[in-house]
Amino acid sequence: MVLLGRGLLAAGRIALRRPVARHLQYDAFVDRHIGPRRLEQQQMLDFIGYKDLDDLTGTNVPNMIKFEKALDLPPALDEYKMLKELEAIAAQNKIYRSYIGMGYYDTIVPAVISRNILQNIGWISQYTPYQAEISQGRLESLLNFQTMIAEMTGLPTTNASLLDEATSSAEAVALAARTTKRNKVIVDSFCHPQNLDVIKTRSDPLGIDIEVCDAVEGFEFDDKVAAVVVQYPNTEGRIHQFDELIERAHKNKSLVIMVCDLLSLTILRSPGDLGADIAVGSAQRFGVPLGYGGPHAGFMAVAKNDSKNALGRNMPGRIIGVTKDSNGNRALRLALQTREQHIRRDKATSNICTAQALLANMSAMYAVYHGPQRLTEIARGVHKSTAYLATHLRNAGHEIVHKEYFDTLKVRLKNGEAMEELKKRAEEMKMNFRYYDNGDVGVSLDETVKSEDLMDIIYTFNGATEKDVTKLREERWEVACPLIGNSPHSRSSLFLQHPVFNTYHSEQQLVRYMKRLENKDVSLVHSMIPLGSCTMKLNASAELIPITWPSLSSIHPFAPVEQAKGYSQIFGDLEKWLCEITGYDNFSLQPNSGANGEYAGLLAIRNYLIHKGQEQRNICLIPTSAHGTNPASAQMANMKVVVVDSDHHGNINYKDLAAKAEKYSNQLAAIMVTYPSTHGVFESSIRDVCDKVHEHGGQVYLDGANMNAQVGLCRPGDYGSDVSHLNLHKTFCIPHGGGGPGVGPIGVKKHLAPFLPGHSVIPVQGRQAGSVAAAPYGSASILAITWAYIRMMGASGLREASQVAILNANYMAKRLENEYRIVYKDEQGLVAHEFIMDCKPFKKHGIEVVDIAKRLMDYGFHSPTMSWPVHDCLMIEPTESEDKGEMDRLVDALLAIREEIRQVENGTLDKHLNPLKMAPHTLEKVTSDTWNMPYSRELAAFPKPWCSHKAWPTVGRVDDQYGDRNLVCTCPPIESYQ
Repeated sequence: MVLLGRGLLAAGRIALRRPVARHLQYDAFVDRHIGPRRLEQQQMLDFIGYKDLDDLTGTNVPNMIKFEKALDLPPALDEYKMLKELEAIAAQNKIYRSYIGMGYYDTIVPAVISRNILQNIGWISQYTPYQAEISQGRLESLLNFQTMIAEMTGLPTTNASLLDEATSSAEAVALAARTTKRNKVIVDSFCHPQNLDVIKTRSDPLGIDIEVCDAVEGFEFDDKVAAVVVQYPNTEGRIHQFDELIERAHKNKSLVIMVCDLLSLTILRSPGDLGADIAVGSAQRFGVPLGYGGPHAGFMAVAKNDSKNALGRNMPGRIIGVTKDSNGNRALRLALQTREQHIRRDKATSNICTAQALLANMSAMYAVYHGPQRLTEIARGVHKSTAYLATHLRNAGHEIVHKEYFDTLKVRLKNGEAMEELKKRAEEMKMNFRYYDNGDVGVSLDETVKSEDLMDIIYTFNGATEKDVTKLREERWEVACPLIGNSPHSRSSLFLQHPVFNTYHSEQQLVRYMKRLENKDVSLVHSMIPLGSCTMKLNASAELIPITWPSLSSIHPFAPVEQAKGYSQIFGDLEKWLCEITGYDNFSLQPNSGANGEYAGLLAIRNYLIHKGQEQRNICLIPTSAHGTNPASAQMANMKVVVVDSDHHGNINYKDLAAKAEKYSNQLAAIMVTYPSTHGVFESSIRDVCDKVHEHGGQVYLDGANMNAQVGLCRPGDYGSDVSHLNLHKTFCIPHGGGGPGVGPIGVKKHLAPFLPGHSVIPVQGRQAGSVAAAPYGSASILAITWAYIRMMGASGLREASQVAILNANYMAKRLENEYRIVYKDEQGLVAHEFIMDCKPFKKHGIEVVDIAKRLMDYGFHSPTMSWPVHDCLMIEPTESEDKGEMDRLVDALLAIREEIRQVENGTLDKHLNPLKMAPHTLEKVTSDTWNMPYSRELAAFPKPWCSHKAWPTVGRVDDQYGDRNLVCTCPPIESYQ
């Protein structure tokens, strides 16, 4: 009773510390977002020896960088009020029928996919599948995506998505230059303008000479040409005969890159059939909403051009490969470049770390649901509608500029006065067309266009239509179509013949298939994912609801800006709020991944220095602890990487930094530093580091990956940083999606603002730099998630989230420190929001860090970040969303594993046949009749009480070497996936 009374008194004291407004607000979102209750927070604070959160963070955040004021943000709203406010903002957007094309199309998202993948936390909250044994579901779906791309393009080796079509095109250009050792690329002037823009942006720092011309008609090959890039069909809708061009290119030992429309490939000859070497494009129109530009899954497929498969083995991005597990069963894994950036650093083929896995999964399921026959019917319907429209426009006196097309017409109006009338009628009918400078009009159709829409389009062009809907429906299927019949462009090769694309065509079948895959994965619905540096925090349902609203999902990215006033307000709010949170003066929301944000930030620095006449500055200092994408991004921006050492606390070695800044004073362009450090420490010298770099003429790039420990406590723009990217899929709650989408906007001080990314189609005022993504605002539709998070948390909630993240990490570190050495702490003995746990001492007993990672699966947990940034270590980040009970379970699992290691040390458990070396244990293995391990099934699979409801690994330990030696990245020929 005395203990109970003390507990109640303690709880009362804690409650009294809460702000009155919070106490009166019964549904404050911050109390939903932050996992530990007040009593749990106090218990953890008592355990580590601090009286409250301010006492803790006041100790480990250095005094010289503390942000002492409250953030100037709107007061927090609860979920209901936030959704009402955001709904009103989104309602300002005007939803027009989009016939703009240019690589973006309306699509019908099957409701079964929208509800069971896009709106399902079990599909959107997983991490990149580095731990294959508990990721088999999404690995299979991504393998389906790769198979779809390989068979549609006719090229055998594919990856599991890239950021968008434009960046995929730029990656293909860089791949061609690397492979051929040549530095000139011919880009057809009839490529989509956003593709041209990003190709130019990405090629310039690499020294790749881009020549834009009519690639079919107007140039001669020479021995400097690495590749030629063509759009198929081109941006005006025309379909060319590329046979002669491809023959000429190959005779010159140049590669051919085809930027493809995926739906058209169901009835057009594939790039592989034509002899192309690389195919890229976007899978957006395979069931992914427009979303004002993203997120959408780009793709790349390559030919096997030599015996070593040089293109395939140097292709950027994640590749899903088929291998086998320790039980001899088929298993899937990330192949070849699993963590390429962390291994090869500035020699990496690309800086892309993750991609668009969630959107790739949606596109793959779209193909699984429809199958090859239905996809072909959709494409033929689009094409026949286009041909019918062309016939009526031609009969009305308009000229159809190109005779061979798939879904896009370039229309030359019969007289000049018709344009103004057309625009008036288009506004009346709420339609968007593409308007060319010479007065021509572009019309692109898609699967959503029905007979009624065709009548409206004909009316808009002609001012009248003499047909009724019933008659039009009949005539559509009788009109002559350029691609149907004996066309030289028509596809004859088969595609999507694997059973997975020919089985799940009813909703019942597809739901069960998707659920089977979902059940093979560990996500945040099962347990915490304690990945250091990756910040796997809660993706709240209220934040995710708006992404499916038509007012946000159904707008073309090149629609007139006055039709997107709701988006403009969201963008304006976000830029203002992020500037306040970080201390920067301007933000660009365009970069559609963290790595792309890094690159954009370094380009801003590079262009600024060139503008100042300091082109010689090309040295980028990067600490040993930096993210692997940092040196890769620096190399892509044409900077030379010089490594800076760390001290025994994990901090930047200031003496080494000062010496190298002095040595390269005339060449120093920048330093890339992560704060808190990648070693999980608030470095007390961070302001001195910034000052030293500025003293020698360089700029400070602060990697925003660890912003989750800073919000409301310190601001990078205040303590000396010039530019940062922010991982909105980390600190600001956009979900990881099993490897993407990500968003990486960059904030800059005002002197760098003019060098933020612009856009060739929708210009951004005052920004003349080239674009780094296809759409002007990147993955615009999911920015509403971050808007909602900030709007519901408010200034005090965001600060408390940072403080609790730091509390959680220090609590776990202290509980573990007697059994595992915590590698780095600050001068006060504290860590930041993550910490590194040393596993090297166990190597002498035959236990590797990978054994601990795999054994954690038997306890129901995803492994922390393994062997990075310090080899043979685990890096743990609990995030503020995890409650004390869940953290205690993970700690108890790690302590139990330490005891198992001790039993290996003293011989109680066999050195080779022990639960760690044999982990993970599948349900099939522990329930088989032939259990022959020298330890019990209970120890193998149920070492703790909570394991009775864990998520099971579905394969044994995967064989990485076998998979890399025998690279298979499409669905193997098996009878079924039942």
